[in-house]
Amino acid sequence: MAFITLDTNKLKSNFNFLNNLFKQNNIQWSIVSKILCGNREYLQELINLGVRQICDSRVDNLKMIKSIDPTIETIFIRPPAQHSISNIIKYADISLNTEIDTIQLLSEEAQKQNKKHKIIIMVELGELREGIMREDLIEFYANVFKLKNIEVVGIGSNFSCLYGVLPTHDKLIQLSLYEQLIEAKFNRQIPYVSGGSSVVIPLVFQGQMPQGINHFRVGETLFLGTDVYNDSTIPEMHSDVFRLYSTIIELIEKPVVPSGEMGTNVDGHSFDFDENMIGETSYRAIIDLGLLDVDEKHIEPVDKNISFVGASSDMIVIDLGDNDKNYKVGDELEFTLDYMGVLRVINSKYISKKIKR
Repeated sequence: MAFITLDTNKLKSNFNFLNNLFKQNNIQWSIVSKILCGNREYLQELINLGVRQICDSRVDNLKMIKSIDPTIETIFIRPPAQHSISNIIKYADISLNTEIDTIQLLSEEAQKQNKKHKIIIMVELGELREGIMREDLIEFYANVFKLKNIEVVGIGSNFSCLYGVLPTHDKLIQLSLYEQLIEAKFNRQIPYVSGGSSVVIPLVFQGQMPQGINHFRVGETLFLGTDVYNDSTIPEMHSDVFRLYSTIIELIEKPVVPSGEMGTNVDGHSFDFDENMIGETSYRAIIDLGLLDVDEKHIEPVDKNISFVGASSDMIVIDLGDNDKNYKVGDELEFTLDYMGVLRVINSKYISKKIKR
């Protein structure tokens, strides 16, 4: 059975590196745990690091976090769906919001549950995902401040997730200035200026982070050591906290070119082959992974002599060439993963999850 491992030592090393970086720059950070898909063992390892504030975009995952440690402060990081208001108040201490009608419902539910619910209001700074328009900011905050059992604790922004709009010093200065404007206008303290996700971290290295930005929401860089801004790995961090292992279930020398009338495959793709390759053969292996678990574009064999041929729902076919390493049926192959690869694999109920200590 295919399985994925989480290396606790490498995760701890990445955590300590980021924690020291943020402490030196007076930035509070919250861990985005959605890559863990609510897996209890993996969340426990995260909490063991000393994390006190965790973000997620699924209420069920926040529920799992609270069941492990009710003292963890939880943040729901997408605008709440109105049908899930009750559970958001129950399991999220803070939520990110952009709709006044939704915040009204949060207020009403918070009163029913006798809770004070905190919110961060997201502002549109060009990425065109979640965020209210800047010209509506003052009126929006004015309306929210009237609501019972709602405490406004922040202003935030999002970058890079939809169109790839990158954060800049100027954009983050704007966010900081909006926070100052709101505090002055309403005589209220706004504790968090939540400048964004992992993509903003390189600005800290460059000394381009405005002093007013004091809160980050970080997932990918913690778990994969990614410099999202430059599409690379931060040298001091580990990119292989997660490793994927899959078993060879067939290994046969076969023709390189298929035979028969050609149509499209299960994924809707059609193929053309060089006729000069007719008659050539190579060793092909099938492994116990498929598109149901992960797209092969998001994983990479550790053995660089292995290449992907294609995939169907439950099997991936790989080319071993002359099989110089003498792989055989039953052998395990090791793969690295990018962010979407880890997310898909951990979300698959068919992939075993293990801890490497």
